[in-house]
Amino acid sequence: MKNPVLLHAALFLVALIYAANYSLSKDVMPVYAGPFGLVVLRTLGAALFFGVLSRIVSKDHITGRADNVRAILSGIIGIGANQLLFFGGLNLTTPINASLVQTVSPIVVVLASAVLLGEKIRPMRVVGILVAGIGAALIVLGREVPGVAHATNPVLGNILILCNASAFGVYLVIVMPLMRKYNPFTVLARIFLVGALAALPFGWRQALAIDFASLPVVIWAEILYMVVFLTIVAYLLNNWALKYASPTLTGVYLYLQPVLAVLIAVALGKDTFTVEKALQASLIFVGVFLVSKKPKATPVPLTPTAE
Repeated sequence: MKNPVLLHAALFLVALIYAANYSLSKDVMPVYAGPFGLVVLRTLGAALFFGVLSRIVSKDHITGRADNVRAILSGIIGIGANQLLFFGGLNLTTPINASLVQTVSPIVVVLASAVLLGEKIRPMRVVGILVAGIGAALIVLGREVPGVAHATNPVLGNILILCNASAFGVYLVIVMPLMRKYNPFTVLARIFLVGALAALPFGWRQALAIDFASLPVVIWAEILYMVVFLTIVAYLLNNWALKYASPTLTGVYLYLQPVLAVLIAVALGKDTFTVEKALQASLIFVGVFLVSKKPKATPVPLTPTAE
């Protein structure tokens, strides 16, 4: 594109928005709002926004039984289950753990493509999957420094984050044909509506239990951040940037997001970064790098948006 500065700015802002969420969400959960209540607020807000926007910018309609089933599955897996697992896991584990474990989603994309689309897994990808899997397992089962990040059940939280990353990887494979066939806003409007309906039974009580009248200003700001920036702004910037960004460039920002998450968590006193965590993160990064080096004909979506 003519102005690469705007492209880098968009990708950096997306990475920063997602990275900051790991620590900011810990301020809100579980004292002021339950994790599933936040998911309901996020998905309903996004469904309303993208529903209105799709009517303005597009005349597309998802048609045909196969595409409608694909859209429903995308909404259930990629929005409803994905966000319930993410916030449920983050509520139990630490910001650094969550940000590192979630970077395995490109590996799940490769595995899901092999299972659902019949793509072959090259030997180098097998090595990458094994290396990243070892790093993720060490984080999931590792011990935490007590009293730092309010991790009430880190092992279960890490497992839920791993399931979240897996759900998002499967979602990317399922939703890609819809994104190529229809206007992206038409697809986003449908899948967020389905996702909101899927999350509602799990979180409506927690959403109604939020005492909005007595929320501190900072907590109000963080909830608005999660609804507006994390859900809407990040999706808009990400969809625009991926039209112009190369796989190499998006790969750089894939690795930047957990780095930013670590820096923010440590700066805010939400978590600690140890040598052990650095080694575990290195295994995941090396594994994802090996898996992501693939032919141009079948590119792996690298920019994480699993939140």
